[in-house]
Amino acid sequence: MVFIQGYCETNSSISRTWVDEGISPCFYFTLVPSILLTMAFFLGTVHCVFYQKYGTAMEPKFIPRSRLYGFQLALSVLLIFQFAGGAVWRAASGGELPGYAVLYGCFSALAWGWSVALLRVERRRALLMSRTRGHSAALLLFWAVAFSAENLAFVSWFSPHWWWGLENAEQQVQFFLWLMRYTGTGLLFFIGLKAPGLPRKPYMLLINEDERDVEGSGRGLLGGPEENQSTWLGFRKKVRVLLPYMWPRGNTFLQLLVVFCLTLLGIERVVNVFVPIYYKNIVNKLTDGSSWRSLATTVCLYVLLKFLQGGGAGASGFISNLRSFLWIRVQQFTNRVVQVRLFSHLHSLSLRWHLGRKTGDVLRSIDRGTTSINSLLSYIVFSIIPTMADIVISIIYFITNFNAWFGLIVFVCMGLYLTLTIIITEWRTKYRRDMNQKDNNAKTKAVDSLLNFETVKYYNAENYEVGRFEDAILKYQVSEWKAQASLAFLNQTQNVIIGGGLLAGSLLCAYFVTEGKFQVGDFVLFGSYIIQLYTPLNWFGTYYRMIQNSFIDMESMFKLFEEDEEVKDEVNAGSLQYKKGMVEFKNVYFNYVDGKQILKDVSFTVLPGQTCAVVGPSGSGKSTIMRLLFRFYDVQGGCINIDGQDIAKVTQRSLRAHIGVVPQDTVLFNDTIRDNIRYGRVSACDHEVEEAALAADIHDKIMTFPEGYDTQVGERGLKLSGGEKQRVAIARTILKAPQIVLLDEATSALDTQTERNIQTSLAKVCINRTTVVVAHRLSTIIGADQILVISDGRIAERGRHEELLLKGGLYSDMWMRQQQAQDTDSSSDTEAKDLTSEKLQPPSTSSGH
Repeated sequence: MVFIQGYCETNSSISRTWVDEGISPCFYFTLVPSILLTMAFFLGTVHCVFYQKYGTAMEPKFIPRSRLYGFQLALSVLLIFQFAGGAVWRAASGGELPGYAVLYGCFSALAWGWSVALLRVERRRALLMSRTRGHSAALLLFWAVAFSAENLAFVSWFSPHWWWGLENAEQQVQFFLWLMRYTGTGLLFFIGLKAPGLPRKPYMLLINEDERDVEGSGRGLLGGPEENQSTWLGFRKKVRVLLPYMWPRGNTFLQLLVVFCLTLLGIERVVNVFVPIYYKNIVNKLTDGSSWRSLATTVCLYVLLKFLQGGGAGASGFISNLRSFLWIRVQQFTNRVVQVRLFSHLHSLSLRWHLGRKTGDVLRSIDRGTTSINSLLSYIVFSIIPTMADIVISIIYFITNFNAWFGLIVFVCMGLYLTLTIIITEWRTKYRRDMNQKDNNAKTKAVDSLLNFETVKYYNAENYEVGRFEDAILKYQVSEWKAQASLAFLNQTQNVIIGGGLLAGSLLCAYFVTEGKFQVGDFVLFGSYIIQLYTPLNWFGTYYRMIQNSFIDMESMFKLFEEDEEVKDEVNAGSLQYKKGMVEFKNVYFNYVDGKQILKDVSFTVLPGQTCAVVGPSGSGKSTIMRLLFRFYDVQGGCINIDGQDIAKVTQRSLRAHIGVVPQDTVLFNDTIRDNIRYGRVSACDHEVEEAALAADIHDKIMTFPEGYDTQVGERGLKLSGGEKQRVAIARTILKAPQIVLLDEATSALDTQTERNIQTSLAKVCINRTTVVVAHRLSTIIGADQILVISDGRIAERGRHEELLLKGGLYSDMWMRQQQAQDTDSSSDTEAKDLTSEKLQPPSTSSGH
């Protein structure tokens, strides 16, 4: 039966502050909640009035999402339940319930409830003036006093009125409740210094930055993360992306391998527990004079377990090696799936994205990202989870087989180790990010310089390029030094914590051995177990850093995955049903950037088998018409039809299967001529490739090369001349055998004779095919069935060559200017030849007498 005999326990008074070598519980549990409640209501009221009067409600988009803030709230609520739960437990236990226990539970619950309210007010309202780092002074002072009050309990270490003796169930429960309060208040105070739920900048500055033009922010292509942003932000989203790679779907063998590897992981945990136990048994049997048979059996079992475990932490034991060997196939599967999916995704992105990409940056992001996924899975599954399991098992083992003090030592040491490791690692994240960015910049400069090797040589800029690369490396090394220095600081912090925990536990265990409460084997067990535990824990910091580094390295890759496909097939889109090849543009509007129209109400029709030429000044939208027809972009208005079918309603694959393109700038793969031609139809045989080369009038030229069709064309085809590259492109298109042909100024960069030869080859390609030609030289499109003159995004004129000349309009002016330019070039060539011949002619000699 529960009864309240008085405010304090029997034979106790609130006026007595020191009783039996400790603070009086009645005095302590009256003073602490009273101070906390007074502080909470006084400071909290001032806090609320101040924020209400001088603050403003924040817009939701400026309130940062933070799991640490949720953790703060959860801790505060847990403490409230702990205070109330302690009083309820004491009442339910049937013993004496002094009045101060009721006061302590009620006052403390009210104080912490008010602190939760203050925490929510501070998150939703912001002061317009600049704020310091961390929460407000009211909350930080409240948490600091609460944490200090819990530390006062250590003063009563030798008092029998407190819970340190753990002699009965009541003291054990009170000790557990104090441990919750001590941990909770300490965490709240230290996390409060960072204030995870609050903006990093003053609210007015955030508003001003939001109103600025985002194009001036200077973000890179991949949109790097904020410097101080936690790598765990968006953890759930990142894990969702990783889930398909964690479980090998569709492969039963690999799934069984995963299950078996996880089973081996569980066996390792069991072995880690029994190794120090058998070591203890060996020591005890050696000291108490056990029989040789019993001792030998124990030694053999110990050696067997040690063989299975390996060097202390299972890093090189039989089980670990077997698991690593079996995991290779799963790791290879993950690596392959990630790379293939990302490569496929990049190919599905729009032309707009590829025109703006930085190749070196993208390649580095892919390389680090795919590697980091394998590392991430291995560290989480085979390092972090087993380490945490070992910690929990060790705490339970020490509490049950030794006493609660050893469990407390392990708990506090592990808690401090993990907390400081996470805090310091989060702090040094910015250095790792900056190092990655500098590394990307250095590699981007190197790739760009090597790709433009000829341009560097043209302008004698080798020293300039080397200087730029060296400067980029120096900046990278500055960031690298900061990352390595902060790592050294983290390692030293971890060593101090580990050494302190080992010292405290060893001294306590040695004391119990001298008192006769423990055997010598128990001391050996504690030492071997704790060292065995610290070995993987010492690597925990490395594992955590590697996981965080993997997240950082994966951020750029996630940005690539997040890039949207600008041109997408509609759901259940059908294939293009090709009939005759009639192309229609109907009131087409298009712009690359909002506010700047490239095409305005463009309408025309190309009948089956006809050739339509598109001419006009640079930037008028000629090449845009070709890109829209090939569906590199979708129109903003109107539609494009082929045989009466809107190309936006059919699959891109079926559309492009019927269209062949000979571009203005032909880029070849760094492969053989044969494979470059075969790219038009990868299933073609060698005979078909050679027939296509004959039709493109390049077969004879290829046969003059020492290696013939197996000649390597070099990077982007640089080993071939412009005319040879164009003919390879024409052969490639002939091999594809498309029904619609697009020629995008295919001869604009060639000399007159080469142009005439290629025009003959192009004429073979275009026979009986619907053809759209973008032309720079008007002489190449005289025979076109229809000529469209584009000016300022509109069709200014249309008709055949003769009709447009008779109109005397824009086309006629363009024709006259080109004719005059040709005449000028011809006369200049004639004068140059005459001058050369005069210089080469020997001087005449006169023979006068």
